[in-house]
Amino acid sequence: MMEFQFGHLRTFLAVVEAGTFEAAAARLHVTPSAVSQRIKAMEQAAGQVLVRRTAPIQPTPAGKTVLRLARQVRQLEQDAAVELGTAARPGHPIPVVVNADSLATWFVDALAAVPPELGLTFEVFREDEQHSAALLRSGDVMAAVTATPGAVQGCSVTPLGSMTYRAVAAPAFMTRWFPNGFSARAFAAAPVVQFDRTDTQQSNFFTAVAGTPIGGPQTFIPDTLEFAHAVRAGLGWGLLPDAHCLDDLRAGRLVELVPGRRSEVPLFWQRWKLASPALDALTLAVHATAAAALG
Repeated sequence: MMEFQFGHLRTFLAVVEAGTFEAAAARLHVTPSAVSQRIKAMEQAAGQVLVRRTAPIQPTPAGKTVLRLARQVRQLEQDAAVELGTAARPGHPIPVVVNADSLATWFVDALAAVPPELGLTFEVFREDEQHSAALLRSGDVMAAVTATPGAVQGCSVTPLGSMTYRAVAAPAFMTRWFPNGFSARAFAAAPVVQFDRTDTQQSNFFTAVAGTPIGGPQTFIPDTLEFAHAVRAGLGWGLLPDAHCLDDLRAGRLVELVPGRRSEVPLFWQRWKLASPALDALTLAVHATAAAALG
């Protein structure tokens, strides 16, 4: 049976996170030669290469499996130190990946709901909800807000609710591009605001309404709040979550393109199957906050 020493797993983590053998050696207070020997010993035990000697160093597919193991072991060590009262300093941040709209609306409240006496810190990665599961598979994060209902290997998955989006535009934009009211032909020509080139929200909505791929001029604004600003400023139509458009709709600062037509994005919480009090506390906070914020 393949076994890795705890010290070797810590070294592997240091190498991947620091990016070079030299930086990892400085972090661990050992020589670069010692770091290299430990990685070679792990690769011999695994029977395959675990890191690519690039700049920065990158884990191979097999290395990503070891990376996940190393982070799990580190989290368990941190949890044990807290329970034993021997934690001399704050632990490593818990890495989590979240979609931009959740991050801009309810997720920070979830982090704030984690009991402060636990002393937890977090490293939040922003990624589209359709792609966040890949960071779980790679071992880069321990938990994710994702649109993927199928559990990533080694993870559990639970539903959080759905984010509701509406296709909206500024009144002046509607007057210019839809002078005779909404129509599929006018819709096809109207400019649209996209978040980035991986964003499929507007394209999916357009196809569902018009039955063809989106083809109008596109402006890309890769920031949630500035995306909403761009729509309000008349750069194009776009899908906004209720939290970012309902007040403007009531005040007449925005208009729905297709009144009554909603786009619902189900969200799920995926986390490592790890008996970790820290992950348990985060999970409870996420579910409680999501239940209040999502439909």
